[in-house]
Order: sequence, then C-alpha cells, then structure tokens
Amino acid sequence: MRRTRALVALLAGLATFLGVGATGPAAHAEPAGASAAGLRIEDGRLLEANGNDFVMRGVNHAHTWYPGETQSLADIKETGANTVRVVLASGHRWSENSPQDVAAVVGQCKENRLICVLEVHDTTGYGEEAAAASLDQAADYWIGLRDVLAGEEEYVIVNIGNEPWGNTDPAGWTRPTIDAVQKLRDAGFEHTIMVDAPNWGQDWQGVMRANARTVYDADPTGNLIFSIHMYSVYDTAEKVSDYLNAFVDAGLPILIGEFGGPADQWGDPNEDAMMATAEQLGLGYLAWSWSGNTDPILDLVIDFDPGRLSPWGQRVFHGENGIAQTSREATVFGGDSGDTEAPTAPGAPTASEVSATSATLSWAASTDNVGVTGYDIVRVDGGTETRIAGSATEKVTLSGLTAETDYTFAVYARDAAGNRSARSGTVTVTTAEGGTAGTCSVGYRVVGEWGSGFQGEIVIRNTGAAAVDGWTLAFTLDDGQVISTMWGGTPAQEGESVSVTPASYTSTIPAGGSVTLGFLAAVDGPNTAPTAFTLSGSACAVA
Repeated sequence: MRRTRALVALLAGLATFLGVGATGPAAHAEPAGASAAGLRIEDGRLLEANGNDFVMRGVNHAHTWYPGETQSLADIKETGANTVRVVLASGHRWSENSPQDVAAVVGQCKENRLICVLEVHDTTGYGEEAAAASLDQAADYWIGLRDVLAGEEEYVIVNIGNEPWGNTDPAGWTRPTIDAVQKLRDAGFEHTIMVDAPNWGQDWQGVMRANARTVYDADPTGNLIFSIHMYSVYDTAEKVSDYLNAFVDAGLPILIGEFGGPADQWGDPNEDAMMATAEQLGLGYLAWSWSGNTDPILDLVIDFDPGRLSPWGQRVFHGENGIAQTSREATVFGGDSGDTEAPTAPGAPTASEVSATSATLSWAASTDNVGVTGYDIVRVDGGTETRIAGSATEKVTLSGLTAETDYTFAVYARDAAGNRSARSGTVTVTTAEGGTAGTCSVGYRVVGEWGSGFQGEIVIRNTGAAAVDGWTLAFTLDDGQVISTMWGGTPAQEGESVSVTPASYTSTIPAGGSVTLGFLAAVDGPNTAPTAFTLSGSACAVA
C-alpha cells in the first residue's frame, strides 16, 4: 500500500458494487495437482494440510524497504498475530529481494510460528503508475524463487502482485491475472496463490467481484484466494458486508489483505465493520502496516518499537474483534488441532493492598484439558468490559488507577489453542484518596498541510513509575485552528481551548509508555503549535 494512493479514495462515492459473476461454486473437482501437504482451498475456505480451518489474523510488514528490521517478525508474533504479509520487490521498481533474502524471511516466519504471505510490491497501480511492473513480470520473479519456495507450501502463500492494476481500464485486470496464475502452475507452484483486486486493490468498480468465478476456475488446482484492500472506499458497514458476503455466498475464498482505519483527507474507513464482518464470516484480515509507512497514521507501532503502539495499533491488536482476541496459531507449528475445549472459569478475584493508584488481585486457578497458559483481567462497567492486564499466574497488581474511584474487575482464562473460559465472578474495589495522573510529556507536530487544513499528531508519554488509567489532555490552539476529526481520542473545543478524552484503546498509558493521537483540523493563516499541555490537571513537559 505504500501510497501513491493517488485519488483512489476520492472515487469512493462512485463505487458501484456489482454481483459476483456466478451465484454458486462451480463443479471444481478436488485437483490432482493440489499439494496435499500444504495450505489449500476447499469449499471456499483456507485449510491447513490436516483439514483444520485457518483464519489469517496478522499485519503487513514493509521488509523490502527496511531489511534491517529483522526483529519485527518476532515482535509481530508477540502481538498474537498468526500471519505476516511481507513486502518484497522484484527489482523492476525497487531493489530486488534475492533468493537468499527470501529464504531467510521464510525461515524467520517459521521460527516465529507465523504463516508467511509473500507479495511483490512492484506491480502497485499498473496501468496508471508508469513505474509499475506487470503481473507477467512478477510471475517471472516468483519462478526465479521456485527452488527457495518448493516444499514450503504448508508455511507460505504466494501473493503474485500487490494492487496490480490502477484505475485506468481496470477491466484489463482479468486476463493478465489468469495468465500469471497459470504461468506459476505451469512452473510447478503448488502453493496457495493470492490475487489482489484492481482499482489500487479496492475494486470500487467491481471488476474482481464480477470476474472472480472466471479467474478461480482458470486455476487448474483451485488453490486460489482473492484479496480485497479496504480503505476509504469502505466507509460504511453496508459496503463492507455487501462485498465480503458476495464472495462467501458464491463459495469463493476471500480475505482482507490490507485495511486501514484512521480517517484521512479522503474519508473515514469503517474498520470496526471490517473486523467484525471478518470475524462473523470467519475470514482473514491483515492490517496495514507494522511500521515505517510513508503515511504515519497507518503505522501500528511507532519507529518499529513494539512498546509504542499507535492508536491504530491499539485498535488492531487489543480492540473488539482484534488480533489478541481472535487469532489462533496455525496447527502446523505444533498446536493441538483437536483442542476446542475451553478452560473452566477462574475463581472470583479478591483484592488486597489497595492504594490510591493500585490494587492486587488474586483468584483460584482454572483447569483445562491441555493446560491454562494465562489470564486476562478485565474491568467491568455495566454491560461493557475492557481488558486492562494479562497474567501468567493467578495474581496481578494493577497500577495507574484513579483515586477515590470504584472499579469492578473479573478474570478470564485462556489456553494455548486460544480457547477462552467463561468469565469469573467479579470484585469491586474502591481506591483510596490521593491518586494523581503522574508525570508526563507531550509531543505535538504537524504531519502535513494543504490549503486551509492540516493533519496533526500528539504523542502523550507517561514518564512516571505507574500506569495512567483514564486521562484528559488539555491545551490551547492560539491561531484559531479548529479540530474536525480525531482518532485515538475524542476532542471537545471551545474557542481556542481544547480538551481530549481517550478512546478505549488509548485510555491506559503504561509506565514509560505512550499513546499517539492523530487529527485533522482547519486553519486560516499561521499554524503555531501549543506551548503547554496538562494531563488530568497536571502540567506536562513539552517534548
């Protein structure tokens, strides 16, 4: 997605969602050429070699532009992801990733127990982007990697080319896509092949949707999956559901191969609908992107530091229907493919050592047929709950609480297969007097400006020894700037005075950690940065 998104989302209002070319799956016999030992498509689903359903939950990683960030795959695994889509270059537009480099990437994916989707990025926007490679050229690159990828069918999916057609004559996408797939099959590739949509991946003219059956039936193995990239075109739940359900209803395999959530000057993608619909339908999703994106609002982590999640990262990893909640590791890495039994509910927690800003909880252990691997501690507030901590044992100390506040907590157990117990009973804790927000620093910067508007970023860092749970940030915009949209927080503005309360996924700032807010604003004239900030009434240093 390295954008060059070149007016793609500006065309969102023109989107005409066509029907899939056939109403049901064709008679596609189980192919003799399909790899019985690898990932495969069957009845519109992605399966492992043992027949286990595999639902991708992961992120995109810009390896080709940041080859030195070799720790990233381990960091991505630590988020709970089960898949990583790795950006490669064929040498047509960016420096070629050699067979040795690709072999190392595959090895690192396997070492970190991640399914590896490999994609050639040079094809991005072909037909509209003059520097882009064709799908035929991408296929030649893959054929040059044949010896490296042979035998890796259980671990590797081949995404022939990223967003391989722009907005110029997108109907031209169909034939080259078929030809590239068949070229790889003729060269002996038995891997699951992934194909991206035209219209810079967003298919707003419905070309992939209308021709998906034709493309699928042209693959002699039937081992093919379609990938839609969802950005500003997909700004309503109806558009998201309509597109994905069209493939599911037709028995055609699909996943969200890239998606973004933060609003930008082109629109506001409905990431909640994307993630919820994918979970409902059992479809994969891969968020863009881990770090180093040229559009910084789409970095999941800041500067490749897994301890500095952006608001977008908080949403993807820890939000509703997010990776931590829904991802399950591929069984090829030794997981128990038959373990569907959840642990028993933990005992109701009891509280001790309650202070103004902290409390210790303990509870009776859960039991499980295989083994409990950890516990999730949640705050219960009416009919909602928010995960606030994890623990490998039956005890946790919660910090960063607010003084003189009632909290209700409960606990879930989870096992290695991702099964989650019923919720424990609850305990209510009232903190003592005297809590404070702790020390802090705030960084403010203008990311980009255009005409009478700009995009800004605010980084709030907790420099104290205890976590901050819940906060209000206050500052003044002296040049009459007016904030129109914010992600990671909710702004309230009266004249020049601005106060911001957190989103659910930025509410807690761990000791030494930070959260990042992004916003769009109008300005007419000078655009001076604020010179002072307070967090819950306490003055912060200006970074």
